[in-house]
Amino acid sequence: MRMFDFLSKLAKHGEVFTIEDAYKLTNIEKHYLRKLLYRLEKRGAIERIERGKYIIIPLHGEKGKYTLHEFIIGSFLVEPCAIAYWSALNHYGLTEQIPTTVFVQTISWKKKQEINVFGVRYRIVRVKEDKFFGIRREWIEETQINITDKEKTVIDCLDKPQYCGGIIEVAKALKNDEFDKDKLIDYAKNIGNSGVTRRLGYLCDLLSISIAIPEVNTKNYLYLDPTMPHKGSKNSKWRLTINLNKKILGELE
Repeated sequence: MRMFDFLSKLAKHGEVFTIEDAYKLTNIEKHYLRKLLYRLEKRGAIERIERGKYIIIPLHGEKGKYTLHEFIIGSFLVEPCAIAYWSALNHYGLTEQIPTTVFVQTISWKKKQEINVFGVRYRIVRVKEDKFFGIRREWIEETQINITDKEKTVIDCLDKPQYCGGIIEVAKALKNDEFDKDKLIDYAKNIGNSGVTRRLGYLCDLLSISIAIPEVNTKNYLYLDPTMPHKGSKNSKWRLTINLNKKILGELE
């Protein structure tokens, strides 16, 4: 098969492909297929993302300079997956911060949790299967990707604040946007972490957001923000240690 025909077949499949995709589409014997991919990479027609995964470089592109949207590449690193946490917050305009890492949520195991592709850092966050919900499909350029919806993004960030820049970013998101409150409550219950409900309840009280979050029935205290120093005042209603600068919290009210 001529290289042009080979690339044309792959391009119809999409801008990214695996060796398995190429084999299924062309039925070329795998030993020869690997040699063909090696030659195409040397010629600058394709570029490897990671082992066995490639992008097609268009005619106007140049190897080493051409890339795809980081969400497309992130979605190609593990299956199944969804763009999540700080990346999703930024996508929805819920934070003014621009994360330097693309966060990808999955239920699958991957040997490397941090990957650098074309100068962009990706963080693969593995969660239990019952936490993998609240996902929508969205077009990025000409490719559909999975991304957590706005409500699930907030809940995920309350569950793992270390992947969103801390609780303060969640507070800003809640303050500056309208959410489906029923979804927030349902997602908080389904995530299986009482800390999420407590943090959500506290922030909604702080921001005067009217929402029917059931109070917790426990004696133990958790930190409002596990990423911050472990000291602060106690909030008995939500059983939280408020370990964030009160001046910053006050500015949100």
